[in-house]
Amino acid sequence: MTIITPDKTLTVLDVPSNLGLRPLAPDTIPGCYKAPWALRNAGLVQRLGAADAGALVPPRYVATWTPGSGVRNGPAIAGYARRLADRVSAIREEGGFPVLLGGDCSILLGPALALRRSGRYGLAYLDAHSDFRHLGNSPHVGAAAGEDLALVTGRGDDYLTDIDGLRPYVRDEDVIVLGVRDEEDLNDFAESGIAHIPGSDISLDDASKVLVRDELDGFWIHVDVDVLDPSVLSAVDSPTPGGLDADRFTELIRGLVGLPGAAGLEVTIFDPDLDEDGSQAALLTDILVEALA
Repeated sequence: MTIITPDKTLTVLDVPSNLGLRPLAPDTIPGCYKAPWALRNAGLVQRLGAADAGALVPPRYVATWTPGSGVRNGPAIAGYARRLADRVSAIREEGGFPVLLGGDCSILLGPALALRRSGRYGLAYLDAHSDFRHLGNSPHVGAAAGEDLALVTGRGDDYLTDIDGLRPYVRDEDVIVLGVRDEEDLNDFAESGIAHIPGSDISLDDASKVLVRDELDGFWIHVDVDVLDPSVLSAVDSPTPGGLDADRFTELIRGLVGLPGAAGLEVTIFDPDLDEDGSQAALLTDILVEALA
C-alpha cells in the first residue's frame, strides 16, 4: 500500500548528518548518523510504501572545536544545506512529499533554504528543546543542532543564516514550537515573539492558526524525537521528562501532515548507539508508520 498525503506520495531521503552535534563522550562521534539505517532495517520505507530517494552523504565529522571559532563544522554544514536544499526541491518538483531521516537537527537548514527559495513558508518545530541558542541569549555558541531554530530565523553567523542572501529562511511570526519543556529553553523565547506551546498539552488548532494563513505558501514539519517522553523513547542525546506519549505524538503528526500546505517532514536525533537491541528503532518505526498512515 502506498500512503498518500492529500496530493503527494511520501518520498524518503536519508540525511545522515551528525555535523551539528558535539561528541557525547571523549573519542566518540554522535551516533544519530546511523538512524536512517536503523529505521530502514526496521522496515520503515517498505511499510510506508514510500518512494525511495536514497541518501545524501554528509561531509566528514570533525570532533575538535576551538571555543570562539564559530559553529563546529560550520562550513561543512553550510555546504551540506545547499545540497540538501537541491534534493528537497527536486523531490517536491516531482510531486513528492519529502520525509527526511536524520541525522541531527541542523539538517533543518536544508529544507528551510529550499522552501525560502520558492516562497514564504512556516515551520512547525516539534522538540523538547528550543534549539534557539545564539549570542543574544547565550555567552557562546558552537553546535548547530542546539542553534538551528535561531539559525533558520536569521540569528547567527552569516555563512549559515544568509546562504544565497536569503536571511531569514523562516520569519519569527511563521514559526510555532511544540513540546518544548526545558525551563531554560522556555526563557529563550521570552522576547522573541515566536509562538510556542510547552509540554505535552498541544493543540492542533493553535498550531494551524500560525501555519495555515493566507500569507504563507505552506510549512515544514521538524520532528526531534526527544519530543516523545523518555518512557516511550530514550535513545536520544538529551532525554527530558514530560513529553508526548505515542498516541498523542501520532495524533499530532497525522494532524499536521493533513493540514493544507504541509510541505514535508524531517525526523531527527534518534541514536542507534543508545538502542543496543534495536527495540527502540522498531518502536519508532511503528509510531511513524501509524502517524503517517
